[in-house]
Amino acid sequence: MDQGRNMDIEKESTTTFDYSKRAQWLRAAVLGANDGLVSTASLMMGVGAVKHDVKAMILSGFAGMVAGACSMAIGEFVSVYSQYDIEVAQMERESGEVEKEKLPSPLQAAAASALAFSVGAIVPLLAAAFVKEYRVRIIAVVTAVTVALVGFGWLGAALGKAPAVRSSARVLFGGWLAMAVTFGLTKLIGLYGL
Repeated sequence: MDQGRNMDIEKESTTTFDYSKRAQWLRAAVLGANDGLVSTASLMMGVGAVKHDVKAMILSGFAGMVAGACSMAIGEFVSVYSQYDIEVAQMERESGEVEKEKLPSPLQAAAASALAFSVGAIVPLLAAAFVKEYRVRIIAVVTAVTVALVGFGWLGAALGKAPAVRSSARVLFGGWLAMAVTFGLTKLIGLYGL
């Protein structure tokens, strides 16, 4: 009898899980990784458009990774701390008591955001790090970033139980567009503007 009841509870819990509850941390993790991937790859492609030197490309990517991770962490810390303050004030108004376990952690959010950004940013850095020849390096970066973009799009869709093809395509085309615009405009300015 108990076994039948347990199976009913398991069935109910799997069918009624609210995937929108995952939205906040999922959004932060996937967007953080995607931001790191796209911004670092775009920066490296932009520098690569005017400077074929591997060292310049890697250094610009590394600087972009560090600056982006710091920026994401600080932004997330400030945002979550604001949410923390609002929730504390609300708890004090409602019950006069603050339930610490229900509050978000600004430091945890900042660390997670910086880590997610860095995970994405490391992909184009590793793709370019060991390739001396310029054209092969550009192809290696675009290929690695393409695979990662599709992967991040699929992961976000899978975790949120959303359509994977549409999500992956949206992430992929957005990333390609960012890299192409950055490469093209930097090449144009490098040829005619400087």
